[in-house]
Order: sequence, then structure tokens, then C-alpha cells
Amino acid sequence: MPRQSITLTEKNDEWLKSQVEENRDYANKSELVNDLIRRARRAEAINQKLESAENSGFVDQTPEDMLKEFKADLKR
Repeated sequence: MPRQSITLTEKNDEWLKSQVEENRDYANKSELVNDLIRRARRAEAINQKLESAENSGFVDQTPEDMLKEFKADLKR
């Protein structure tokens, strides 16, 4: 695995340490950073798919109309 060296702000380093030490979901900061990057990449892929869908012209509704429709469906 490639090894990297990064510089963090003090607040970001403290946050990483607290996630590892207090939450114990990760064994170390590297594991957490890799998970954050995976999540960011997934979010980016989802956003690209959403943008592609929005630009396809498949839907004639505005985002506001869609939101109204979703809310109406939730009330049923």
C-alpha cells in the first residue's frame, strides 16, 4: 500500500484522535482517513449520477415540485 505523509491542522488532528480513541470504531488514524476518503468517493459518484440524471431531461418536474410530491406521499 502506498505510504503518504500529510499535514493536518491541530483541530483536525484532535478530531481524528478522538474518533479513534473515544469511538473505537477504527484501530488508527490511517484507517479512519481511508474510510473518510471512501465515503467521499462514494458521495462523489452518487452526485455525478444524480447530476447526469438531472441533465438527461427525463423528468419535467422542478426540484420544488418533486419535493412537494414526496412530502404529499409521506402524508398518505
